[in-house]
Amino acid sequence: MDQLTRNKETVRAFYQAAINDKDFTAARALIGPDYVQHNPRIADGIDGFAAFVAQIAEEFPDLHAEVKALYAEGDHVVGHVHGVRVPGQAGTAIVDIFRLSDGLIVEHWDVMQPVPEEAANGNGMF
Repeated sequence: MDQLTRNKETVRAFYQAAINDKDFTAARALIGPDYVQHNPRIADGIDGFAAFVAQIAEEFPDLHAEVKALYAEGDHVVGHVHGVRVPGQAGTAIVDIFRLSDGLIVEHWDVMQPVPEEAANGNGMF
């Protein structure tokens, strides 16, 4: 398996551990020692990410991220994800950008947009 494929698999496992399972210990194994967070709602570093996982476990225990696609180039992986906090809701279209080093996630950015109930076109967000 080449490095780009391994990086995508690391990110896929990260979504499962951190978001779907809300298992910080499993997610921590996929994060490098110096984790840089660019989402302004999450504190920087590993401790900030631990607090985020604890918060979603408490506030949104049924939150689920469905990975629609992963793209890898160089040391970056981009995820196109459908996040649903509460089952039955339309959810959020998310683009996550991860930078990896030595096979571990070391930096994260994201852009999120609510999925509307009605759209001006029939193309969908995924």
